[in-house]
Formats: sequence, C-alpha cells, structure tokens
Amino acid sequence: MKTPIEWNKIYLGDASELLEMLVKDSVDLVLTDPPYFLDKLDNGWDPKEVKVHTQNQLIKHLPAGMKFDPSQGRELQLWYGAISKKIFDSLKPGGFFLSFSSPRLVHRMAIAIEDAGFHIRDIFIWLYKEGRPKAASLERYVDKEDRPKLAGWKTPQVRGNYEPIIVAQKPPEGPLVRNFLKHQVGLFNFTEKLEGGYTPSNVLQVEELEGIPPIFLVPKPKVGEKGEWNDHPTVKPVNLLRFLIRLTTKKGGLVLDPFIGTGSTAIAATLEKRHFIGFEINAHYYEIAQKRLALVNREKGRGGEKESSLLPLLPLLADQT
Repeated sequence: MKTPIEWNKIYLGDASELLEMLVKDSVDLVLTDPPYFLDKLDNGWDPKEVKVHTQNQLIKHLPAGMKFDPSQGRELQLWYGAISKKIFDSLKPGGFFLSFSSPRLVHRMAIAIEDAGFHIRDIFIWLYKEGRPKAASLERYVDKEDRPKLAGWKTPQVRGNYEPIIVAQKPPEGPLVRNFLKHQVGLFNFTEKLEGGYTPSNVLQVEELEGIPPIFLVPKPKVGEKGEWNDHPTVKPVNLLRFLIRLTTKKGGLVLDPFIGTGSTAIAATLEKRHFIGFEINAHYYEIAQKRLALVNREKGRGGEKESSLLPLLPLLADQT
C-alpha cells in the first residue's frame, strides 16, 4: 500500500520515484516546467554549471548554436514519456496536465504526453518582450578569405519571445459535464473576466499587441518576486501560474508540480487557496523554494493578500538574505 504524500509540502527527491508514492486519481492539476535537455538543463542539472553555461555564448570554442544535437529531443521524449505515465496515474479523470516547453521541442513533449494516454487539447502561447538574442556570428571560425561570405549570416537562432504550454487532459469518465460534477475537474473556468473584460485565450501576453486582445498582462519575474538570491535560470511568473490554476481548478483543489524548482507553483497555489505538492531533485533550489514559500506564508499571516488581488505580494523577497 502506498504511503500518501502530504499536501502543502515540497519534497526533496527524484520526481520519477516520488510520483509513484502519490495516491491514484488524487490530483486536480499538474502544472510544471520540466527540464528540456537543452544547454545542460537535463533532469540532473547542476546550478553552478548551468549558471556558467547560460552566461557565456562560447562553449568549448564553439557558440551554443553550433552545438545543436537532434538526440536531445529523442532523449527528452523517452524520459518525459515515462514521467507522463506516472503523472497520468496521479490525476483525476478529466484533470489537466499543463507543461511548459521549449519551442523547438514542444512536438517531442506533446508526443510523449499523448503516448502516455493524455488528450492534447491545446497549446497556449506565453508572449513576452524580454527574450534575449541567441544567434552567434561565425566569421572567426573560417579562414580570412571566407569571412566576407558570412557577413550578416549567423546561427539559426532568432530572439526567443514566447514559450508554449502544452494543454493535455486525462480522458474523462463519460461526458465532460458528468465528469466535472463527479470529480470537479475537466472544464475551464470562464466566470472571472480578465483584464479588459476578455474571456480566456490561448495567447497569454505581457502587454497589448496590435490585433491581439490584452488577455493577461504579466511580465517575466523580477528580483522583487524571485528574491535576489534566486539564481534559477527559468523562474516562471507567479501571476501566470495563478491564472492557469484559476482557469483549470476550483478552490480547495490539489495542484502538483513534479519539477517545482524554486517554488513558484506552490506560491501561486497558496495565493489561489489551492493545495499543492512539489518535488525538486536539486537541494539548492529546494532550499530557495522553502525560503520563498515561508516568506509568502508569513505575509499572508499578516493579512497582506486580499481575496481579489491578482498580484502576489512578494516585495519583501528582494530584501531577504
């Protein structure tokens, strides 16, 4: 018999092992940003090595764009397929599995999730302006006489300004409406109008763009939200996660993040009055997550979070050491 994992707790350990300890059909929503097997960001990454890598374009005398390896996608699909099967078992019938992805690997991740038994319902797009240039010039890698031929030509990497979010669903028991009435999951919540009175869209953006309604205005997280001691390279904004939680679950539901990093999903669930379970394999990020969550709970205990507020009250994070 499985030992139930406690709610509202982050566990230090390997998600592939901890997922097996969850009670079957117990989770309302899985919301996660898994490792993509890119730039050393695999399922066993080291924070110090990642920090050095992501801050430097040149790796072993070659720019990152010249280290392209198609095997990364195949390895990711194999690994994420096994993870997705365990996630499938933990979710209630009709429960949603929302997985952030890399644009060039989203097909691999979607196939892995679908092959695990999920229905792919949509792909959301999170737009933002803060993407950094990735392309590298190559003139210095060829003979002097060939350099003019490469003028203006760089590695095939444009500035990244969006991230896809795979929207998958565990098959419901019977019609969606009956499944929702029984399990309280499987439908989207359209009762709360978002900024400007718009209903939810599959485009989530940071500011109004011509021709696209300003559905949800949310920037990438800044130091005041993350904490100046938070060195995780892919922290997601709490407000974006809060929106996704409200869209797919009811208050009191259980949100699982098997790759919780520095705890943003736990914070979002807490602020939205949902329960959470988080897994994190890296002790360094685990400690940061515990620290962030403790600060948020302390602020909530002081009455700092209003029911109607869409903004997480995290300014004190920047001042903590």
